[in-house]
Amino acid sequence: MHSYRPAPVLEALGVCSEDEQLYRALLARPESTATDLSVLVAWPSTKVGRHLRSLLSLGLASRTPGRPARYVPAVPEAAVELLALRKQAAIAEARVGASVLSAEFRQPDAFTVVRGAEAITQRFYQAQQCAQDEVLVLNLLPIGPRRVPSRTIYDMATLSAPGDLVAAQSAGCRILRDVPLKLLVVDRRTALLPTAPDVVVELGPSSLLDALLRLFDLLWQQSVPLTGPIADGPLTLEDRQLLSLAAAGLTDQAIARRLGVAQRTVERRMQRILKALDATTRFQAGLRAGQRGLLV
Repeated sequence: MHSYRPAPVLEALGVCSEDEQLYRALLARPESTATDLSVLVAWPSTKVGRHLRSLLSLGLASRTPGRPARYVPAVPEAAVELLALRKQAAIAEARVGASVLSAEFRQPDAFTVVRGAEAITQRFYQAQQCAQDEVLVLNLLPIGPRRVPSRTIYDMATLSAPGDLVAAQSAGCRILRDVPLKLLVVDRRTALLPTAPDVVVELGPSSLLDALLRLFDLLWQQSVPLTGPIADGPLTLEDRQLLSLAAAGLTDQAIARRLGVAQRTVERRMQRILKALDATTRFQAGLRAGQRGLLV
């Protein structure tokens, strides 16, 4: 026998060099017995037997019935394909295991800080685009289209511009007075929490995230739908003009100058409008009038 031994080619698929050596010998001498192989590779019978069992378990060889048993090598192309599939399955299983280990490694209330306006905008956009089930939002205007159902609660003071109000109404949102913070939660597993100008804290599964979810659910119960039912009430053209000016952000004094009436007249008419629309604030009255198409 010559001393040349070809370089192993199956190690990347989990086959040790000695298993491959015996497999190559079997490829050269199909249907060999264990004794034949022992002579061919110059190994003791115990070592040949051990590596033959390994080849059988790897699917690189099969055993014929009868005595003495003979061994048949698997076709290399099919054998390599099977080994590659097993390797891919092992990698997938390892990735699943890594996610489990990561969950065990994560410290309670662990977080990541995102800084800078551009990085924050990009992270908010990515989070919304990666959502699979639902997006929960507190007091944040949409950044790009949302691909999954969302529930949004706005503070009354946030929707000051007419365009903001239209965007909120089209998204099917709710409003509430004094929303305590800004927040975005994706699939109830990842939260983005602005804590300062150009600073956002990103939270994964943790007790803090659980608390934020409970807060959102509580605020959702207390909030009012933007498209909810409104009470009927007669509004004159002058009332509608006054309400439109108020919705645009003008003060009573500025409205009075615009309409050519006294400020007390504006205040008195505004109280009547609030009563007619069953509203407690000018903001709420503007919303209800806008929903009915009464603003001019």
